[in-house]
Amino acid sequence: MMSASGILGYGFPEASLQAALALKPDMIGVDGGSSDPGPHYLGSGKTLNSRLAMKRDLGLLLRGAIANGIPMMVGTCGGAGGTPHLAACADIVREIAAEHGLHFKLALIEAEQEKGFLLEQLEAGRIKPLGNAPELRAADLDNAVRVVGMMGPEPYLAALRAGAQVILGGRGTDPAPWAALALHHGLPPAPAWYAGKILECACNAAIPKKHDCLMVTVGEDYVETEPLNPELRCTPLSVAVQALHENASPVIRYEPGGVVDSSDCRIEALTDRRVRITGMRWTERPYTIKLEGARQAGYSAIAIAATRDPGLIGQLDSFMDFVRESTATKVKALGIAPDDYQLVLRLYGRDGVMGAWEPHPDDAPTEVSLIAEVVARTQDIANAALSLARVTLLHSDFPGRMCREGNMAFPFSPSDIERGAIYEFMLQHVIEIDDPLRMFPIRYEDV
Repeated sequence: MMSASGILGYGFPEASLQAALALKPDMIGVDGGSSDPGPHYLGSGKTLNSRLAMKRDLGLLLRGAIANGIPMMVGTCGGAGGTPHLAACADIVREIAAEHGLHFKLALIEAEQEKGFLLEQLEAGRIKPLGNAPELRAADLDNAVRVVGMMGPEPYLAALRAGAQVILGGRGTDPAPWAALALHHGLPPAPAWYAGKILECACNAAIPKKHDCLMVTVGEDYVETEPLNPELRCTPLSVAVQALHENASPVIRYEPGGVVDSSDCRIEALTDRRVRITGMRWTERPYTIKLEGARQAGYSAIAIAATRDPGLIGQLDSFMDFVRESTATKVKALGIAPDDYQLVLRLYGRDGVMGAWEPHPDDAPTEVSLIAEVVARTQDIANAALSLARVTLLHSDFPGRMCREGNMAFPFSPSDIERGAIYEFMLQHVIEIDDPLRMFPIRYEDV
């Protein structure tokens, strides 16, 4: 099985795809998304990567799959895997098929969940918090803009058994498409899931790190992996690092319906580029689906400025306190209540990344970039409060000031940038379900 890149739209060399197809794989695929870029894409329905970038990748993969008579699968379409994200990728696939005269059976697997269904499950006690997440309330679901479930391999497996050659999935656990293909060919769950984990980020399992294609061979009791680009290589260490990717435990990984146990895995180099892994185990558990949801947190506006005035940099804390207090006074004069907005000031070059955890807080920087953000109940309030904060930053005095004009340099005009509606994640829960297909309806069409 082949994985094209870490996420659909990140790109990959055509030569690597051709090298993969020459090896006659049983499938080619790519993961389409992640929650890593934050809640905006799930909440807004916009795709993580551009249509142009996704079409380029999908065009190469689709033509390669049809020409070789093998399945092509995409997981978490469009970045977040909701209905609009799946529809965007399906539209691209149909367009490519029309342009190149391609014919195939397409499966579309929905992952977005209806609130009525979730409320029924909540009332039945089937939705449980993960870790220290709070108990879910009906009001939380009412406030959600969009909720998706993270499907396992079963919907992909059902689509394969129905004869679909091109399968586009909504939100799912990242290894699911590849695990499904291995299970479809009768291989055990342990190596199937392990292979999916190695493939989900493609050449993240190889060095040096690059967006490129990875090939994995799965057997009854082993997984072997090798990059398609001769400039890259898999090593036991690089494969072990990928096996730890996004996982709290070094050896235990929870998936829908079971646990992958790597406690007894042996990872060894077969060549300087190819690695073999053995000893993985699979233990079944009650089937659960993780839920992801986003709700609107307000409206945002930002301004970016910078200073290299050593006199100002030496007293940034007191100056920022003055900016906050002065802005609050000016905003209140507009009739805006304090609870209607929040001003956030981030100082990059000093502690913008680490905040209170910055290990060298006393090191004096040469220059500092400042991002002022206002999050508010409405866009008008956000814009008004940010405008006043920006003026205060630019034209306020401080002890020892020599410049009589502005304190800050602004790289953009207009300096104030509307970000529009912003979102936050609001679910860290799983739903207990008896049927792995119930939450993920599949639609078929002949393209």
